[in-house]
Amino acid sequence: MNFESRVSPQLRSIIEQFPGFQLEDNLEMGRSMLSSPPIEQSEHVSTTSRMIQGAGGEMLIKLYEPALRTSDKLPAMLWIHGGGYVMGHPNMDDALCERFVQEAKCVVVSVDYRLAPEHPYPAAINDCYAALTWMANEADSLGIDVNRLAIAGASGGGGLTAALALMARDKGGPALIFQMPLYPMIDNRNDTASSHEITAVNATWNRANNVHAWGMYLGEHYGDNEVSPYAVPAKAESLAGLPPTYTCIGQLDLFRDETIDYVTRLAQAGVDVEFHLYPGGFHSFEMIVPLAEVSKRASKSYVEAMARALNP
Repeated sequence: MNFESRVSPQLRSIIEQFPGFQLEDNLEMGRSMLSSPPIEQSEHVSTTSRMIQGAGGEMLIKLYEPALRTSDKLPAMLWIHGGGYVMGHPNMDDALCERFVQEAKCVVVSVDYRLAPEHPYPAAINDCYAALTWMANEADSLGIDVNRLAIAGASGGGGLTAALALMARDKGGPALIFQMPLYPMIDNRNDTASSHEITAVNATWNRANNVHAWGMYLGEHYGDNEVSPYAVPAKAESLAGLPPTYTCIGQLDLFRDETIDYVTRLAQAGVDVEFHLYPGGFHSFEMIVPLAEVSKRASKSYVEAMARALNP
């Protein structure tokens, strides 16, 4: 069976129309495909853009919070957008961040980390850590409960989430009560069965693009067997001491097997983990086809998981 025939019928029409793109030939085309038109903002959420000090200078963050705040401190979540470490912008996830604010009753900070190849590793992870420490340091002014901090992201943002959890653990803070690396990009070796399985040009993220994106992100570290787990989280020697974790992935996502291995290692390390595998789902299916029943089920599940974690 070919890739298209295995895609869920609810999602197949999009795949049949998707022309695909080759990252190696046209990075700018890939970046333009992830640029989203402005959404109609919810009247229940206040969104502001701010410049903070990142690891390499001033850095944009977007702050989402309830429009009507009380004096009560709210839990907070750092959101890290996807894009294979080489594409994306916080604007593309405005609607999702608003949803987290309303359903998880929290403050969301979305970080505009630097992208490769212009800024290879460790620029992105250092920017994410700078945003997390800024949130903790500014907790009083932001009305944040520093004892209820979580991190989350999807795809490349999921990989940065997993790396950030390791970094926060190893550096002794900020303390995290939850991490949610959704279908994360965490292994540059590309040697799993699923990484060889998903090669179709019209797959939303295929093997060729993944290999090239890792090369751009790791730069001079590409091929280095001793590369840091802050770059390649799958290479972490131990996952013990990480916060409770939620993740999910489509069965037709090339990150399937590295995610399953990550989940297995988390469980073996004594980390509480919830994992969902969606048959017929391709990479980022719930964001690309948000109105499909399986997409609604997937996004509802992880939004509710964040709400439970932040409001125990």
